[in-house]
Amino acid sequence: MLSILPFGFLFIMVLGFGTLFSLSSVHWLGIWAGLEINLIAFIPILVYSKGIMSSESAVKYFIAQAMGSSFLILGSLIGFSPSFSWSFMDFSAYNCSVSLLMINLALILKMGAFPLHYWLPSVMAGLQWMSCLVLVTWQKVAPVFLMMSFFEVSYMFWFALFMSLVGAGSSMMGGAGGIGQTQIRVLLAYSSIGHLGWIMFSIVFSSIAAKMYFFIYVLISMGIFLNLWILDAKNVFNMKSFNQKFNVDVVNILVLLISLAGLPPLLGFVSKMIVIMSCTNSYSFIFILSFLILGALMSLFYYLGLLFSLYFSHTSFLKIKPFLGSLKLILTNTNILVINFLGVLIIIWLIGLF
Repeated sequence: MLSILPFGFLFIMVLGFGTLFSLSSVHWLGIWAGLEINLIAFIPILVYSKGIMSSESAVKYFIAQAMGSSFLILGSLIGFSPSFSWSFMDFSAYNCSVSLLMINLALILKMGAFPLHYWLPSVMAGLQWMSCLVLVTWQKVAPVFLMMSFFEVSYMFWFALFMSLVGAGSSMMGGAGGIGQTQIRVLLAYSSIGHLGWIMFSIVFSSIAAKMYFFIYVLISMGIFLNLWILDAKNVFNMKSFNQKFNVDVVNILVLLISLAGLPPLLGFVSKMIVIMSCTNSYSFIFILSFLILGALMSLFYYLGLLFSLYFSHTSFLKIKPFLGSLKLILTNTNILVINFLGVLIIIWLIGLF
């Protein structure tokens, strides 16, 4: 998609520079500037297809990100006013607590987590596959890692409880919102909201667990969106495009979706087990963890429903054609093996580690 865009390489470079500039800044004014640079570079990528749906999604995304940037700069200015410093030192002060809450709401809005998730499904519904991939992976790097930085300086119980409740709500909303959906873009948007809940919950207990979960989520999402980009499927129950392709690609997408839902022993289950193992020593949050598991079960429900619907309704399409010697088939099966079933070895390693 971006290869024929006249300044596509420049937009991608500025997109990456904005995120890295935001993460390397020493105060919140630089963080805000980096996020704005990232937004300026991402908007032309969204509107490149010149379709009505893409333009509408770009406008919705711009409005949501502009609101998040407003909250971010407002919260940072509230924290700056009592001490004339961008660092959060005195958390007992009322201004610092309000500033911390405002900045977190801004980051929650920018990444599309509960309760400010309303814009993400509608935006993803009108985007191209590669734009969706960037939206659910790279665009979440800066907000997630900025939230991790709070727990290096803040140990307030109310802040940890707030993050845990937001994570539980995101997981429940991601599971409930995907039930009954037939648009695969909207389905993956709600799945992204659910996984953001697990990431935010893991930040409270272990930054290493949050980073591993985020890395596994990005890895599986890349496999799903790249395969969907190749097949260009417009609806999860529309098999017309699947019928003209290698049928093993359909199997690949279904296995990756089940892995994303967290079915053992696939790789998506490993990330959830890492989070559960990291919070087992904190009995105060076990009740909240049960809501995250319930949301994951609801996500697994509609993914399994998708799998059974495609398999039993279109069994003839899922028969692997006799092209075992083709390079495409070998690479596809290798993709399934590496991304998913190595999760068993990681489970064994984690049991020995923890």
